[in-house]
Order: sequence, then C-alpha cells, then structure tokens
Amino acid sequence: MKEAGRKRILVTGGAGFLGSHLCERLVAQGHDVLCVDNFYTGAKDNLLRLLPILERPSGPQAGWFELLRHDITFPLYVEVDEIYNLACPASPVHYQFDPVQTTKTSVHGAINMLGLAKRVKAKILQASTSEVYGDPEVHPQRENYRGHVNPIGVRSCYDEGKRCAETLFFDYHRQHGLPIKVARIFNTYGPRMHPNDGRVVSNFIVQALEGRPLTVYGSGRQTRSFCYVDDTVEALMRLMASAEDFTGPVNVGNPHECTVLELAERIIALAGSSSKIVFEPLPSDDPARRCPDISLARAMLGWMPRVPLDEGLRATIAYFESRQYRSVPATERTERPAAA
Repeated sequence: MKEAGRKRILVTGGAGFLGSHLCERLVAQGHDVLCVDNFYTGAKDNLLRLLPILERPSGPQAGWFELLRHDITFPLYVEVDEIYNLACPASPVHYQFDPVQTTKTSVHGAINMLGLAKRVKAKILQASTSEVYGDPEVHPQRENYRGHVNPIGVRSCYDEGKRCAETLFFDYHRQHGLPIKVARIFNTYGPRMHPNDGRVVSNFIVQALEGRPLTVYGSGRQTRSFCYVDDTVEALMRLMASAEDFTGPVNVGNPHECTVLELAERIIALAGSSSKIVFEPLPSDDPARRCPDISLARAMLGWMPRVPLDEGLRATIAYFESRQYRSVPATERTERPAAA
C-alpha cells in the first residue's frame, strides 16, 4: 500500500543534467522515482548519489529510486502518478547530430508519454524551451509571444519539435481533459553539465580551466539569461504542484540579461585563468537576445531565481575542477565579478 503523500513519479531524461537534479529533489521529498533514460546524453555518473537502487538514499523519510534504460520514442508501460517529460538532447551539438531522432524524441516521445498519462490518469509536465521563441523580435519574451522561428533551419529539429510537443500537450488537455503543465526553460547551468555539449557556460569553463582561448561567436554582444539548476528544479516542482487549472506555458529562467562577452570575462576571472578571448563567426539562426519575462511565474508559482550568477558559476567551476579539467596552474582567485 502506498504511503499517504508518497507519489510514484516518472522522470524521462532523468540521467541528464537537469533530470538528475530533479530526481534527487523528488527522492529527498519522499517520493518513489522511476528514472528513464536512453543514455544518449545522460550518464549514470549523474545518479551516483541515488545508486545503488536497493537502498533508501537518505534514511526512512526518503523515497525509493529506480533506473530504467528506455527510449521514449517507444511506448512505456508503467503505473505512476506524475510524469516529468525531460527527455530530449538540449544542446545544439547533440540535437543537430541526429536531427531526425531529435524530432522523433520530441514528437513521438510526447505522444507516448501523453498516452501513458491518459491511461493511468497521471499529471504530466512538459519541459519545453525558450527555443520556441526562435530569434525573438520582442524583448523580454512573454508567454503570449508566438515566436520568430525558422522552420527549416539547422536548429529547427529542436525548436519545431518542442513547439509540436506543446501542441500535443494542449490538444490532449482539451480533447481528453488530461492535467498538463508546460514549462518553457531558458538557459540553465550548474554542476553535471556535459563538458562537450557546446553550450556557452560549459564551453567557457572547460576552456578557461585548460588555459585555452575562450571562443566567442559573433561580437559577443548577444545576450542570454542564465538560471542556476537548483532554481530551475524548484520552478518545475512548483509548477507540477500548482492548481490544476493552471497549465502554463510558463517561462522558467533568470530575467537578468548577460552578454556572452561579459560571461566569458566573468568565467576567466572566477576560474583564475590566464585564457584570452577569441572571436569566431556566429552560427546560423543563433538568437541575438534571449530574456524571459517571469511575471507569470512570480504570480502563479511564487517563484523567482535566488542564486546569483557568480555564486552559481563558482559551484559549476568547482564541479568541472573535480572532474580534472584544470590542466594549468590556477592564478589567485577573485571574489569579484569581471568587468562587464
């Protein structure tokens, strides 16, 4: 018999960067978590705190954890109360490597998870993305902005796949009354980022720790908004627990804009690196500005990011150092952010 308040929760993509942090939080709250991953970008190393699976991780109040190798482009037959659908490569390097499979993961995967949720009457959350806004012409981006997306560009396998997934979620909600939640996640960073995923934070940190030049594409004046992983996980959990009539989509991100060049300078300073900055041509369809309006998240979830950028970067740098990415002596660390 299931204990009162204890939920059976499926996390797809649970061995990934964001998913592994979410699994830890859910288990610590006393829920039984089934982590599903095909390990294309996820890693068992990310789950070391939760394995071995035959032991309660943190005493009698913690939940249980299971790990299943599975690709959600195929149906899954389990019994759960809630589903967090995070499965999909989220960095250009990975999602452009096999763009057809990326689209299948977003679309077929959503159909399979929605079908599962409908069968077992589970609440389901879709991890969508700020990429649905494309290269936006409106700043900051609000949830009612329909975006400026190139449907045939090199990034469209991810952008359009996620847009189609949102369509499917809302059609299942309207047609079948399925309880859904949709989060549009902006740039998230923190420990367990893949070192070779091509995302700007991990790229810069690895380059700085190894004493190599930091590669800035374009002029570096393009902006991003960086949200620490603990803040993003908190938003997802609050969204799942929100009132049933609140479906989203809701932006999850940090409203503070930072230029890519400023980020590079901060990371060099915080890593105590002697690296220089070099400039390369801007990739196709790379957004010039990306910044969320989080008014809806503040009002409906009582949520806003709490971790300052420098604090989050220090924790992320420390993680990469623990993975032995530093190959040059560190200069004296600075506790002050680099000049903007």
